[in-house]
Amino acid sequence: MTPAPNERDRIRAAMHRILSGVPERSNGASTIVALAAEADVPRNALTQRHTDLKNQFYEQIRTRGDTPESEKRLRRQIAKLKDLRASDATEIQQLRADVQALVRALHLAQLENHRLRGPSQPGTNIRLLPAPTRPDPHHE
Repeated sequence: MTPAPNERDRIRAAMHRILSGVPERSNGASTIVALAAEADVPRNALTQRHTDLKNQFYEQIRTRGDTPESEKRLRRQIAKLKDLRASDATEIQQLRADVQALVRALHLAQLENHRLRGPSQPGTNIRLLPAPTRPDPHHE
């Protein structure tokens, strides 16, 4: 597809309108989507054919001390992901502690089970259990 002869001029005019705060065809955001809408060109005109104008647009935004909307959006997403990562790290730490506690409890249960299933007295079906280690509160 061949670009329209005045496409670059329309993009430059759209950049000026957006940066001046007087957009005519877009929401005036500092994005390539808004710039393409303002210039009445397809988005790929800026991302493929006129990357120099796209870069110039972003550079002018930065020069003014503004941050492009795409960068703001990415920074918000990065902050959110960092929060999620910290939350996940805390949860993983707790889960690891829980696993260790469960492994210890399982080991103790296996030892108790092994002791209770130990060899019985020869010739009987009765197995001896150890005496209770706690005093019986009902027996005095």
